[in-house]
Amino acid sequence: MVNEGEIIPGVCLKDDTGNKVCLRDFRGNWLVLYFYPKDGTSGCTREALDFTLLIDKFNSLGAVVVGVSKDSVDSHQKFKKKYGLKVQLLSDDSGEISKIFGVFGKKRMYGKEVEGVIRSTFLIDPDGRVRKIWHNVKVSGHAQEVLEYLKTLVEGKHGS
Repeated sequence: MVNEGEIIPGVCLKDDTGNKVCLRDFRGNWLVLYFYPKDGTSGCTREALDFTLLIDKFNSLGAVVVGVSKDSVDSHQKFKKKYGLKVQLLSDDSGEISKIFGVFGKKRMYGKEVEGVIRSTFLIDPDGRVRKIWHNVKVSGHAQEVLEYLKTLVEGKHGS
């Protein structure tokens, strides 16, 4: 499990174009790495759209926004095209990365306990260190909350 203050592992996944992407490739930028359960479901679509709406603001702060789910590269391509998403999506089809980050486990869904990806977001600094983790994310307002938190870190960094 990855905790705040730790350097993220150098894992690699395929992105929504089928290219291999390693988390170390994002060094030098802030990275908003969000894990979500499934392409095309209502909450996951809303979350991806919320991050897409704010993508220019994230970029202006030196941040890249990347979503990760167990969906296939093909599923990610369809999801991005259907909704005009501007976030990069990574395919964790084996579930290995979700387990490494500690976001796969038991959760309640429609009143039942099930195993799956627990919606979570990791804010990673340009050196690859986790600065903030949000677990059990509620979609409404989350992208804005991450943006505001990032702003305080970036502005605080420039102010010192």
